[in-house]
Formats: sequence, C-alpha cells, structure tokens
Amino acid sequence: MNTINQNKTTHTFGPMIIIGILFFIFGFVTWLNGSLIPFLKIICNLNDFQALFVTFAFYIAYTVMALPMAYVLKKTGYKNGMAIGLFIMGVGSLIFIPAALSASYVVFLVALFVLGTGLTILQTASNPYVVLLGPHESAAMRISIMGLINKGAGVVVPLVFTAVVLSGLDSTSGEALEQLTTEELKSLSGRLVEPYIYMAVTAFCLIGLIRFTHLPEIEIEEDEAQQDKTGIIQYPQAILGSIALFAYVGVEVIAGDTIGLFGSQLSVNHFASLTSYTMVFMVIGYLIGVICIPRFLSQQSALIGSGIAGILCTVLILTSSSSSNLVSDFIWGWSGIAIIPDPIFFVALMGLAHALVWPSVWPLALKGLGRFTAQGSALLIMGISGGAVLPLLFGYLSESSGNIQGAYWVAIPCYLFILFYAVKGHKMRSWGA
Repeated sequence: MNTINQNKTTHTFGPMIIIGILFFIFGFVTWLNGSLIPFLKIICNLNDFQALFVTFAFYIAYTVMALPMAYVLKKTGYKNGMAIGLFIMGVGSLIFIPAALSASYVVFLVALFVLGTGLTILQTASNPYVVLLGPHESAAMRISIMGLINKGAGVVVPLVFTAVVLSGLDSTSGEALEQLTTEELKSLSGRLVEPYIYMAVTAFCLIGLIRFTHLPEIEIEEDEAQQDKTGIIQYPQAILGSIALFAYVGVEVIAGDTIGLFGSQLSVNHFASLTSYTMVFMVIGYLIGVICIPRFLSQQSALIGSGIAGILCTVLILTSSSSSNLVSDFIWGWSGIAIIPDPIFFVALMGLAHALVWPSVWPLALKGLGRFTAQGSALLIMGISGGAVLPLLFGYLSESSGNIQGAYWVAIPCYLFILFYAVKGHKMRSWGA
C-alpha cells in the first residue's frame, strides 16, 4: 500500500496548501511560454518553427533530467528535493536577465532549460505526493484541485505579461510590433527583466517555506505481489501512462502556446493574452473534476470523455472559418470580453476537452507500483517531453505548409491514444494482457 506517513492522521490540509502554492508557481512559469513565443518571434526575428524551440528547450528538460532528478529525490527525500528544485528555478529565472538585456535567443533557451530542470524535480516529487495524500478513488479530485490552481496561474500570467511587458505601446498587434526599430525591440526585450527578478525572489523565498514547515515524507510499503518484479518496465499501465501523458502534454502545450501565434497571423490585436482563453477553459474542466470525481464521474470515465472531446475540438479547428467570430460572439459577445475567430475559439476549447487527462492518468498509472512508485513518477514526468516534441512538429508543419490552421491535425492521433489508454491501457498488468 502507498501512504503518506502522518502517524495515521488525516490532517492533509496544511500539506495541500503548500503543494498548492508550488502548483501555482508551476503554472505561472509554464504558461508564461505562451506569451513568450510570439514575443520572442518578433524581437529575435524568428519563424514559427524557430519560435517553438521555446517549448522544446523548456519541456525537453523533463526528458533529460527526470531520471537524474528521481535519483536526487531518492537521496534527499521529497521535501529537500522540492527545495533543490526551487533553487534551480531561481537560477533559471536570473539567467533571463542577461538574455533579455542582450536579446539573445540562445541565452533565452538556456534559461528556459534551467527553469524546466527545476520544475522537473518539483513535479517528480509533488504529483505522487498528491496522489498518495488520501484515498486512491479521490486522487484525481485532489490533482484537479492542484490543476485548478495551476491553470488559474495560466489565466493570470498572459494578462500580467501584457500589462508589464507590453504596456504603453500604441498597438500590440504583430504587425505593429514588427515595425519597431532594432533599438526599440532591444528596449522592449529589456522589459522582461523585472518579471523574472520577481520570479527568482519568489522561488528563493519558497525554499524557506518548504524547509521550515512540516511536510510528511512519502512512505512506500511493498506488496507481496511485487516480489517477482524487477523494474518499472514490467508495469504496462505505467509505460502506457507515460505515453498518454506525452500525447496529452503535447496537445496541452499546442493549445496553450500556439494560440498566440495563430492569433497574430489572423491579426488579433490582443494575441499575447490569448493563452488566457485556453486556461479559462482548462479551469472550467478542473472545476468539473473537483465537483464530479469520484462522486459522479470515475477517473476512467473522465479520461474517455477527454479523448472524445479532444477529437471533436480538433475537427472543428480544421473545418471552421477563420473569418467568422460567430461562436465566441454568441457565447460572450454581450459581456464586453473580446471575441475571437472560430478556429481560435476551438483551440481554446481544447483546454476544456483535455483538462482531466493529467489528474486521471496519474492515479491510474501509479496504482499498484509500490516500491517502484518513484521510478513510475519519473517515467510519467518524462512524458512531459511531449510538450517539447509535438509543438515543434506542429511548427514544422505550419511553416512548411504555410497553413497554421491545418497543422492542428497532429492532435488527433494524440487524443486517440488517450482514448485507448482510458478504455484498455490502464487496465493492463502484463504485456500479454
């Protein structure tokens, strides 16, 4: 059985608050990329494919560093590991200062990789922690709460980015920014210094919160059925779960980080804040998870619904007219919120479609791993590399075809695999079954 060693008490409120703060930081750092991509594309004179190396540099850290970070956690424990992750994040944030002052794309990519490394150890520690903090049946609900906090940060960060970095400009459209002189672009790049200084200070301060508050360590008890198991490769539900997360994070990043590029190409004036639309829909999805799992909706059912809804959204992106604003005008046109072209609306709606994939896959994939839980967690974290590979594939297809809207077809096989995992993959306990 997997438990949290809390002297058999059920006092989880304090640890949930601390982990919730960490998840907010995850979201703030991660979803800032959605605003950075179209911004760096302009100030560094990049094409779509080059710009999406922002996601590659950030998410590839999860693949490269997941197993080393799992080893660190084994040596230091989860609590100390979280503190180390925050320190690395603080260092990564500070590297943004020379990157912004020099407007060097290479230095930006180095900073993003270091930030991703810090998040790798934090994610490897915190996700299984939330899963094991209570009953298995409600694990997706607890992760949904964390996801709600995470995506809430994703709603806020594009608005903060626009207010801090793009304030005072006559127009923030892609065409207007492209008309700026070299000196004006360098000055604009320098505006990134302030938010990343704040981010570094926050990370260093949180180290004290982690170190000097009570966070119980994870205690793993070995199941008798595991005595003949020699490694994580013998657990199909974990291997396939990692692939499902690879597919999920890929489409999540595509929905959150390419929407600004798409909006810029369609001359949407507020393109830098479009990621907020995706995040709002994801927040709605997580609210559904918090309310409905496990009372009205099982983790498997949530995953099945996510796969089907994601396929439908992708088909609508590919078939809707970019000259029509009908859907968003009908839904919120009366509210004063800026309306968006229909295909951009369906890109944002992908956020609602796949919101419950992450919270559903984790408990299903970790179930029964026992002493292999740390390896399984590292493996699932490696699945985050989908956020590096699939957006880059999207960027290549968009650039080579000259049709960014048509490139969204890459999401369909991803959602199909998520559907397979929901129906069959998570039930497999041997490769012959």
